[in-house]
Amino acid sequence: MRLRVIRTVAAMTFGAVLAGAAACSAPSDGKGGAGSGTGGSLVVGIAQEPDTLSPLLGYGKDGNSKIFDGLLRHDAGMELEPALAAKLPEIGDGGRTYTYTLREGVTFSDGTPFDAEDVVFTYETILDEGTNNPSKGELDALDSVTAEGGDTVVFRLKYPYAAFAERTVLPIASKEAAAGQDVNTGPYNTEPVGTGPYVLTGWSRGEKLTFQANPGYWGGVPEVERLTMAVIKDDDVRATRLRSGDLDAAVLPPALAGTFAGDDGRRVIRARTADFRAVTLPTAGPVTGDRAVRRALDTAVDRQAIVDSVLDGAGRAAYGPVPTGSPWFAKGTERGHDPDKAKEILEDAGWKAGEDGVRRRDGRRAAFTLWYPSGDRLRQEHALAYAADAEEIGIDITVESGTWEVIEPRMKDDAVLSGGGSPADPDFDLYPLLHSSLALDGFNNMAAYDNPEADRALEEGRRTNDRAARAEAYATVQRELAENPGYTFLTHIDHVYVMDDAWRGVTTQVEPHDHGLGTGPWWNVEDWRPRK
Repeated sequence: MRLRVIRTVAAMTFGAVLAGAAACSAPSDGKGGAGSGTGGSLVVGIAQEPDTLSPLLGYGKDGNSKIFDGLLRHDAGMELEPALAAKLPEIGDGGRTYTYTLREGVTFSDGTPFDAEDVVFTYETILDEGTNNPSKGELDALDSVTAEGGDTVVFRLKYPYAAFAERTVLPIASKEAAAGQDVNTGPYNTEPVGTGPYVLTGWSRGEKLTFQANPGYWGGVPEVERLTMAVIKDDDVRATRLRSGDLDAAVLPPALAGTFAGDDGRRVIRARTADFRAVTLPTAGPVTGDRAVRRALDTAVDRQAIVDSVLDGAGRAAYGPVPTGSPWFAKGTERGHDPDKAKEILEDAGWKAGEDGVRRRDGRRAAFTLWYPSGDRLRQEHALAYAADAEEIGIDITVESGTWEVIEPRMKDDAVLSGGGSPADPDFDLYPLLHSSLALDGFNNMAAYDNPEADRALEEGRRTNDRAARAEAYATVQRELAENPGYTFLTHIDHVYVMDDAWRGVTTQVEPHDHGLGTGPWWNVEDWRPRK
């Protein structure tokens, strides 16, 4: 049997990872054999696990949470469609009110009915100042949410926000199950109750999460009855366990996925994404804080070579968080590979070559450290390729690996091989990545980028419903980023999966940075049917 390769090229309507320890024991729950492809079970190897399963703290905010539903959800083409809402929202008051009519007859997995109060509770709890939700800033436009009877919810905004409907894919929590406990530490974080197609049956941190089909799911009971997500941080270990039959599917780097070519009964699935890899260049750093150094690095890097060698062609060159294939991409902001120009930029800024080949200015070597998360082969290879291109122009980069607990305290001074990306709307990436008010706010604006013109355009882009005005605002941001880069964007990567060819209905969406638990070919696993 020939290897089947699926490429998803859906149009992009543009919208910190905690890594688990490598699992060493078999993830099977004893109810279905891993690798059998039959019996209504699926065992998937993923690279990361969340730190919480509560949407009140940010879990599943972009959809596809499996345990929960949002008012809306994305279809295969990333278009919004009703989920817990009976229809798309009615928008009024010049884009300042969104009214949702709720689907009738929906219950949570514990049997309690879903209604408008659950929606109000979810959004109000997220916005409460005592809730440790790192993404609450994404709801900055929301002024109030009210229930009008049991089946209608009205959102009122402080200003017209074109992307607001995209924010209502956010999962809805059960007020009855989650209220009355500490939102940040209570049992709802590990014992969630939702309306989604699956119910959590177990979570061994750093090892696996197990799910059972929800028999009361409003969309129909899934035929994949048991779902196990085995948390395996190391790419090579994940590939080994897939080959041994311990897993039915896994996310893998392109080169590792290619080693399964020709395997009988398996297929490789490649999904387009908004997932970028970039190097943060901290503005507080004595070397990276120099705009000339940042511009030189942006010019010296050979992005296409990284796509060809590191990604084995499974991706595209990146010049910012907005992919070149997006309708929001500002054409003309592409930067070519030109080491001679990069050297000229450094010479003009006073960085002169030393005897060891490393440039110096005022006695300081052009040198800094670049971190990547240990076990992540793709980031490691991106980092090494970037360092090699930097060496060619006289900049010495030391590549180091560590856990996020090691890396995070160093982000103010050291560079990081970072990742991110959302396909839903440009505001979702550009604002948290570049706005100065979010400098070093968790994993937001990791470079502490501070550009008043970019700030102005970012604010304009999120405060208008006029698409042409938004397009111009985001083009301004991208042009500013080209002239004054706070990051060196390298690639947008395709996500590559290998899985047993046992199910019908397997497709992909344009995927965000975070993938594995809910996003992947199994984004619609509840709709799969076994091959006869």
